[in-house]
Amino acid sequence: MKLTWYGHSAFKIEFDDTSILIDPFLTGNPSFPEQLSVDQVSDGVTHVVLTHGHDDHIGDAVEILKKSGAQLTSNFEICMWANRQGVNNISPMNTGGMVDAGPFKIALTKAEHSSSKQGDGEAVYLGNPHGVIIEVPGRKVIYHMGDTDIFSDMALINEIYRPKIGIVPVGDRFTMGGKVAAMACTRFFDFDTIVPCHYGTFPIIDETADAFVTAMGAEASRVNAMRPGANIEI
Repeated sequence: MKLTWYGHSAFKIEFDDTSILIDPFLTGNPSFPEQLSVDQVSDGVTHVVLTHGHDDHIGDAVEILKKSGAQLTSNFEICMWANRQGVNNISPMNTGGMVDAGPFKIALTKAEHSSSKQGDGEAVYLGNPHGVIIEVPGRKVIYHMGDTDIFSDMALINEIYRPKIGIVPVGDRFTMGGKVAAMACTRFFDFDTIVPCHYGTFPIIDETADAFVTAMGAEASRVNAMRPGANIEI
């Protein structure tokens, strides 16, 4: 499987004939690589997954979904909202279940955050925030934490799903900072690879993942602080 980071919390997971975009905040994303376009990133996309309803996570999702016909998986409120925007291929779900998406299975986990979209002068409620578990047969389980603080039920997430690839927010202010994110990774999980995200986008969050890498100490070798546009095999 190939994992590509486009800055902030936007990732693509590719394997076989499947291409999954998670939180595709591309347009207006200061860390999105200048040499790339939304059309390039969304070419061949088969699935879009949204962790929660904030604008810096929904991003270009509606336009990509309408143009590509890809399937949207998210919480019920986000799927219904997207359907009202003209997105027809939806797979609504919520915390606690696991959905068979064909080439992979997906579950939504708890996340300590909020979820709404700004528009028309007021916030539109878009359900609870979530993390995302992606299980591909014969491959390592991926856990995109979404936007979250640390919480003790992370131990249950590890026990139930045994993720080996962790995509972890570390930018502080709106999510865990580096020290707390390192605590979450080392106390609750046994990740083979940890990819930090949700930093370096806006001036009010951390510019780098350095605080996280430092706090990981002897376990820092498991961290892959990618540059936006880069990809790794997982």
